[in-house]
Amino acid sequence: MNNALGQDVVGNEALIALRGVSKVYQMGEVLVRALDNIDLEVKRGACVAIVGASGSGKTTLMDVIGCLSRPTSGRYLLKDDATDGLSDRALAQLRNRRIGFIFQAFHLLPRASAQVNVALPLIYAGLPRVARMDRAASVLEQVGLSDRMRHLPGQLSGGQQQRVAIARALVNHPDIILADEPTGNLDSKSGGEIIDLLLRLHQNGHTLILVTHDAQVAAHAQRTITIKDGKIMQDEQSPAKYTMRGER
Repeated sequence: MNNALGQDVVGNEALIALRGVSKVYQMGEVLVRALDNIDLEVKRGACVAIVGASGSGKTTLMDVIGCLSRPTSGRYLLKDDATDGLSDRALAQLRNRRIGFIFQAFHLLPRASAQVNVALPLIYAGLPRVARMDRAASVLEQVGLSDRMRHLPGQLSGGQQQRVAIARALVNHPDIILADEPTGNLDSKSGGEIIDLLLRLHQNGHTLILVTHDAQVAAHAQRTITIKDGKIMQDEQSPAKYTMRGER
């Protein structure tokens, strides 16, 4: 199967909409415009790569999309929810409910088992402990770690730790999976396996946003958005070129 990303899963609904979004930081006496009047839509079911060099604004854009940072001006709508005007608590609840995060550095609690790490977002969702642990076990099985759920992060390989992080991102059934350099700390074999897993999640209907400086990772996406100096320089659609390992 050559169209590994299944473009037919993309709907017409704009899940993410940024309207004239700018983000300005005060650095001493200097104003730094990290994002400069960004207009962007991402449809439900899409697979998008956001690329750019260090300092280009791609991380700031990820933070705004992930509701980790508020724009200085402009509007951000996540499906039907306008994020401007929300309290910090309401924004955190929206983020927990709608977005699953995967980071380069994994961000796992070192003294907690894989199952407990995956269950953490469910605490904020208000689920009872038994329900949290049952759902965490189910998602760990989905990412191929049913035999490692009681292991601590230090007892897992880098690839396995990233699978735990992916399971944690999935546990609240989010609308969006936001992956920031998901293979950056992995060797090429483990990185390829993580990309395989992310593509399978996309095939199953998840909206996937990859934030990366790696052209090989970006090449797996249906759409590549290039950021430079806080502006969108290119927005290209492309057919999937990647064939998953099990389909070669």
